[in-house]
Amino acid sequence: MIQRIQTLYLMAVTLLMVVTLIFPLVFIGVDGHQVTLSAFTISDGEGILSYATSWLGAVLCLTTALPFVTIFLYKNRQLQIRLCGVQCALLLGAVVLVGAFTYSVCNNIFADFDITWSNLAYRFPIIMPLISLVLTLLAMRAILRDELLVRSLDRIR
Repeated sequence: MIQRIQTLYLMAVTLLMVVTLIFPLVFIGVDGHQVTLSAFTISDGEGILSYATSWLGAVLCLTTALPFVTIFLYKNRQLQIRLCGVQCALLLGAVVLVGAFTYSVCNNIFADFDITWSNLAYRFPIIMPLISLVLTLLAMRAILRDELLVRSLDRIR
């Protein structure tokens, strides 16, 4: 069962989330000040400003590990479906946390400046949780299809 399409989907989710962990998510620059939001820190380039974003890092680590673990639970399809649901919730939580931290940086650090959309530079890893959400839903659908097929064959016997 490891060679099924849901394995490819879940492996792609794992790889996309590794990219999200490694690269910075958002650059915010105003009047020569530049702040970077990554998985575990909010920092400027000079080392003056540094905040830990532990919750975002923890959620992103969970969303990286969970699909990889789910691949090897192929004998228990019901558990795989539930873990895919948990993965979807974690991915939505990651998107909300990135938005919350970006909003927090804009309102607390740059409170005196007029922040516009042109000051925010979103990097390509920012869309990885959304792509991973779609791939996780596709994997869940494929696992459910396999489960229904096995149930229909058991009914025929």
